[in-house]
Amino acid sequence: GAFSEVRLAESKEKPGLMFAVKIIDKKALKGKEDSLENEIKVLRRFSETTTRSGVASSENSEETPWLKHPNIVQLLETFEDKHKVYLIMELVTGGELFDRIVEKGSYTEKDASDLIRQVLEAVDYMHEQGVVHRDLKPENLLYYSPDEDSKIMISDFGLSKMEDSGIMATACGTPGYVAPEVLAQKPYGKAVDVWSIGVISYILLCGYPPFYDENDANLFAQILKGEFEFDSPYWDDISDSAKDFIRQLMCVDVEKRYTCRQALAHPWISGNAASNKNIHGTVSEQLKKNFAKSRWKQAYLATTVVQKMKRMALSSTSSSGRSPTPADNGSSPQRPGFDLNGTPPPQND
Repeated sequence: GAFSEVRLAESKEKPGLMFAVKIIDKKALKGKEDSLENEIKVLRRFSETTTRSGVASSENSEETPWLKHPNIVQLLETFEDKHKVYLIMELVTGGELFDRIVEKGSYTEKDASDLIRQVLEAVDYMHEQGVVHRDLKPENLLYYSPDEDSKIMISDFGLSKMEDSGIMATACGTPGYVAPEVLAQKPYGKAVDVWSIGVISYILLCGYPPFYDENDANLFAQILKGEFEFDSPYWDDISDSAKDFIRQLMCVDVEKRYTCRQALAHPWISGNAASNKNIHGTVSEQLKKNFAKSRWKQAYLATTVVQKMKRMALSSTSSSGRSPTPADNGSSPQRPGFDLNGTPPPQND
């Protein structure tokens, strides 16, 4: 990010043992120290972890990481000197989610189901610990290793929050994945993570996002209303069970939205409902069009979204109707490539 860089490091005590070191510039971080402290607090038992020279180490060799889960990137140690803070992290080398899918020769609903199951198990564990991630998105999902059967890892807890630290109402996250209640500036909780997992699931099965529009107000209105479609021909080969799973996670009514535990029990995750038909061609083509590396990594915090909503009189603007869907191909001109306001509908070449 703007305040840090990541370096590869090798253990002096155990040559060959490698780690990732996140190096944060204190000068650049000035005024935002609470954000770093919060990230460390979420990842470790802060009461047992004092900082070495002030931020984060412990004389207690028995200290236990709080979020100890096989699908969560571990914070192993923290150090501090006059100019920098160093976070020693578990090293993951398998690359980012979308990149790996594009590189695959075969990809099925079952593969997507297995990926989402791992994410759900990790987030369910976090929720049991009272932690809400608040920024789940594909670029925060990394493969542990280059191995074909590598597990998936959740990373980046910079926006995470512990529920016992007070009511959550801060608008944060990434608009394409953020839950309606966040955009509506309502108090929110764990359910925002479930919504984000629903959005990720949708993309994993078609290669494009459920919400997109050239106009900010229309985009926000779509998300607030939960307006999305399973467009033909992109969803023709996707099972009804997968579509039902997504509807349960992307339910605008927070009370009716599935929890992670309920999602894990859904037949598409726990049963044999996920299809084994190869959908790699369609999905990888759309991923390459809509989430090109140079474009889809751009950060766009929901704080900006809320500010724009206030400026644009959303209620009146959105009354003109929702934007074209992929099924409406050609009804409205679209800019090519990825836009911060969402991705254009898939186009047939």
